[in-house]
Amino acid sequence: MFCVTSDPQRRVADFLDANDLHAPPAYRLLDLASEVGELAADATNSTAYGSTPENLDVNRDELGDTLFCLYALAEELGVDAEAAVDESLAKYESRIDDSGDPGSGVPEK
Repeated sequence: MFCVTSDPQRRVADFLDANDLHAPPAYRLLDLASEVGELAADATNSTAYGSTPENLDVNRDELGDTLFCLYALAEELGVDAEAAVDESLAKYESRIDDSGDPGSGVPEK
């Protein structure tokens, strides 16, 4: 059975508190970059450096670690992750409404 919660950031914050695992945001950001790197390694290996994207396979555990690091970073920065996602979605929706494209308008090289 899956545990469904509406506030994963609160769960991560409670875990950090209970285990005395708070760290400076810079360390949290480096930890996040490391976990994203592990996802990228999974993608690189499973797709033969992108030549077979249909074979993409990332380790669920690594995805969970990445999410944990992201919520921990948000917590250490005092940012409400859910509100930040809501703001981003509104920004992308506005871009799509304005231009038909969610991109920031930066020209491709």
